[in-house]
Amino acid sequence: MSTAGSEAAATGGVPLRVVSYNIHSQRDDTAALAAVVRAAAPDVVIVQEAPRRFRWRQKSAALADSFGLVVAAGGLPSLGNLLLTSLRVRVTATRCQRFPLTPGRHLRGAAYAECVVGGARFLLAGSHLSTDPGERPGQAALLKRELARTGLPVVCGADLNEGPDGPAWRTVGEGLTDAAVAADAADRHTYSCADPRRRIDALFVDPRMAVVGYDVVDTPLTRRASDHFPVLVDLLLPTAG
Repeated sequence: MSTAGSEAAATGGVPLRVVSYNIHSQRDDTAALAAVVRAAAPDVVIVQEAPRRFRWRQKSAALADSFGLVVAAGGLPSLGNLLLTSLRVRVTATRCQRFPLTPGRHLRGAAYAECVVGGARFLLAGSHLSTDPGERPGQAALLKRELARTGLPVVCGADLNEGPDGPAWRTVGEGLTDAAVAADAADRHTYSCADPRRRIDALFVDPRMAVVGYDVVDTPLTRRASDHFPVLVDLLLPTAG
């Protein structure tokens, strides 16, 4: 995994380390989960399947603390999407989104946080789309509409429940950079840890951002921590002016 420090000095960009991670509702080895994220030392973590039910605020805070981070946005209001940040990142505004309920399906949504780090402003977003191929495209369109509304550079992590050839993936990724493609790592599968055959977890970023490093972290710890591998990306963010 590349580090962003020397690249930042050369380009004037602001380094940001991002993890996007479906944590399987913390149903696996939670000590391994915490160790995985702490070892990555991220500035921001985009979580799918975070606490969303009874005592979700306390559980989200405890999860953030186990990672050495703080809660920025999400939880129940975004149906289990959670945005966490280090103290290096300042959060200036947040909002949550709920997608329309299809009878018989799970409620889904997204979380958003406007952030500042090192003089660079960006929108951090996270979502987890339906397992139903008939429902996903509509959710993708709603997510894309929210991303398009911002004037800020976007960093969006999502479990799309389909690969890059799917319509929902194409909708969300339109006009954005797929970090795996930028890093020539599109063959790295993110799911499942038991039998990795699919790349369904994506990180999309503003084209003005440089993708310095990309990794799908496959270790004995990550195989115990969740059914998805975490996606770890180093970015260089453009500064204003």
